[in-house]
Amino acid sequence: MTQPSTWQLARRAAKMNPSVIREILKVTERPGIISFAGGLPSAKTFPVAEFEAACAKVLHDDPAGALQYAASEGFGPLRDMVAAMLPWDVDPAQILITTGSQQGLDLVAKVLIDEGSKILVESPTYLGAVMAFMPMEPNVVSVANDTTGLDLADLRSKADGARFLYVLPNFQNPTGRSMSEASRAALSAEAARLGLPLIEDNPYGDLWFDQPPPAPLTARNPDGCIYLGSFSKVLAPGLRLGFIVAPQAVYPKLLQAKQAADLHSPGFNQRLIAEVMKDGFLDRHVPTIRALYKAQRDAMLEALAREFPQGDAETSLTWNAPAGGMFLWARLPQGMNAVDLLPFAVDHGVAFVPGAPFYAGESDERSMRLSFVTPSVEEIHRGVTALAQGLKAYAAQLPA
Repeated sequence: MTQPSTWQLARRAAKMNPSVIREILKVTERPGIISFAGGLPSAKTFPVAEFEAACAKVLHDDPAGALQYAASEGFGPLRDMVAAMLPWDVDPAQILITTGSQQGLDLVAKVLIDEGSKILVESPTYLGAVMAFMPMEPNVVSVANDTTGLDLADLRSKADGARFLYVLPNFQNPTGRSMSEASRAALSAEAARLGLPLIEDNPYGDLWFDQPPPAPLTARNPDGCIYLGSFSKVLAPGLRLGFIVAPQAVYPKLLQAKQAADLHSPGFNQRLIAEVMKDGFLDRHVPTIRALYKAQRDAMLEALAREFPQGDAETSLTWNAPAGGMFLWARLPQGMNAVDLLPFAVDHGVAFVPGAPFYAGESDERSMRLSFVTPSVEEIHRGVTALAQGLKAYAAQLPA
């Protein structure tokens, strides 16, 4: 009799956990649920006509090149475009095209983290980054921060022996907060003094509402930073394309890790993006995304102010007003837990993401992330009303 196979999983597999956000997104598939949970760009922003024309042109002009294996570094004209659009002097040879910026995080983890390596993150931080880092079995340490930037005294106390600090300075996922110019300047100088490399993740930096954010950290110290960017938020996430800007000290190893992972990102997709971008399309297109998202943010702020008047301590929320991006960060009253609130909210027709999973260390169980870019303005108003009803139902069953 044939014996059943015995699969012995690698130790690192135990560090691979399901995405809390993607598990919650399954709930939003229920009919009638308004979702503030997903970090999905609005499909209204996808330039379908431009991609349709680009598909025809790419396949007409260079079908063999578009459909063949390609260089691991990426499509040369696209790398040139990326270098040209960045706000500091970048050699295209520093650009590595990745299969989404999520792959960039995975490559950074493989190249820079050993078992037990100390790495530093903000508190809270992007859940997808922690998921990419954890299979390498690091010691993840959170650095305290406020609404404008990191606590440098706390950073100094934790920096010894750290491989890098991972930060999202612009309209951070999950909180929507941005690092001020003063905080960026101070952090860049302190990291350089400490010899601490920075991993700067910037998928949302172009989505500002009233004024652009300050210069990137990488622009201040290019040799001390790895910069991650994405086309998902300004063109289309389904194409799964992003990029790394890396100093020569680490670029070759990132390239080798890329070759081992997937040989290269889809050459056809890279040509599509290059074709769409070539005549300055982003300069015309991104302002329309900003205007849409600003209107939806304003709708959420208006609805929150209406449904959660300040002063009602029992069922009130506090929240921020992000100056760009896709997310708003809210906090429940003392004694409440966003995970416990979620089923009550879903019962009333709305979903959100509890904030606790975004913390690498001690979590804030009262926090929650609300995404305002996918629902319509009308859905935002109905969803916030449903959230208020769910919170009242949740509060009513708590012990007096």
